[in-house]
Amino acid sequence: PALAPPGSAGLDPRAMTETPAAPVLTALVVEAGVVSAIPPEDVAAYAGPGFVWLHTEGAGQATRADLPGYVPPMAANALLAHETRPRCDEVDEAALINLRGTGVDTMQDSDGLVSIRVWVEGRRVTSVSRHRLAALAKVEAAMRAGRLTDGGDFVAVLAQAISTELDPQVADLGDSLDDCEGMLDGDIYALRRMIARIRSQAIVLRRFVAPDRDALAGMAQLEFDWISKEDRMHLREAADRFARMAEELEAVRERAALLHEQLTDLRAEKIDQRSLAIAVTAFIFLPLTFVTGLLGMNVAGIPFAEEPWAFWGVVVFCLAIALTVMGWFAWRQWLDD
Repeated sequence: PALAPPGSAGLDPRAMTETPAAPVLTALVVEAGVVSAIPPEDVAAYAGPGFVWLHTEGAGQATRADLPGYVPPMAANALLAHETRPRCDEVDEAALINLRGTGVDTMQDSDGLVSIRVWVEGRRVTSVSRHRLAALAKVEAAMRAGRLTDGGDFVAVLAQAISTELDPQVADLGDSLDDCEGMLDGDIYALRRMIARIRSQAIVLRRFVAPDRDALAGMAQLEFDWISKEDRMHLREAADRFARMAEELEAVRERAALLHEQLTDLRAEKIDQRSLAIAVTAFIFLPLTFVTGLLGMNVAGIPFAEEPWAFWGVVVFCLAIALTVMGWFAWRQWLDD
């Protein structure tokens, strides 16, 4: 399920194929295990015992006025920033955490991953994303199931959902590289392009996976009452998963570089083999060219020119020279290369 505005059963995924021109605000509240939607403008004034989640999607056109007044200016600037990097900061009794995860739609920019910025308080969470994050569907499902009761639960579930969505993508890069290793005897030029693409994807993912790990590790160390022992365990588990993905991406990058070097060596070896074949052919025909050129001069006195066997004699002589040269190459083991 996707977050639904108040009064609607859900958002049609086909209607959100592109980032909306104006930000879409949705809000959910959990009270006594019952989940209900509330108007986004009522979140700031909510004083009930429940847990509130306000989410702003398509924040490319959002301004400070689109965020509730309870969000501090520093946090608001971080939530609305155009360029973000995974981080975690403690601000009084709240936390600001930015993460990167897989998007629902294909990203057209060089980042590759969607940014989710979250202002976390004990009983209230405010999140902002410029594009659709795939993990938010699992977070909303957990909230509707009554498993989210505070900010610690929210971040723990979000971290697990992002790492779960991203893990297969990282594994696919390793599997694709395994396939490339088994294709070294094929078209090396197409293989080089494939390996370069895999390496580029690994570099882009690692750019944010490693900071995701650091941000979650920092979140797990914050001393807030609303971060329970179980939440810390889930945060550390997600951080460990991000650490493993970062190591795997680093291994993919190194393996891709090694494969690229192997392909370069194979190309150089093929060029050497072709150059050797050309050199051997030229060496064989060099004495033959001299003989035929010498006997083909338009002058008198060429020996045996009037004999009927002269042509075939020259042919046999040339074959003997060619066989002698090839035998010499074989003796020197040049033909084995």
